[in-house]
Amino acid sequence: MKSANGVLILVLGILSWVGFGCLAGIPAWIMGNSALREIDSGRADPSERGIVQAGRILGMVNCILVLVFILIWVIFFGGLVALGIFAGSQK
Repeated sequence: MKSANGVLILVLGILSWVGFGCLAGIPAWIMGNSALREIDSGRADPSERGIVQAGRILGMVNCILVLVFILIWVIFFGGLVALGIFAGSQK
């Protein structure tokens, strides 16, 4: 039975929180999905399920939070720029 690359997926998930953001989170998410499919089909070692899920979830949560923060930043600063343009045109 082949390895599900659980340790690599977990390391990528952790690296997504340590400073690599979605550059490590997206591969952890994608590789985790693939590894879980292989585990479920019996082609990979089922004992790695826990670390695969942990790495996948770390990557998923980090990427989702990064996207939410980017969206909030764009809305907030976009609103400030719009207010500045509007206020400047009122003089």
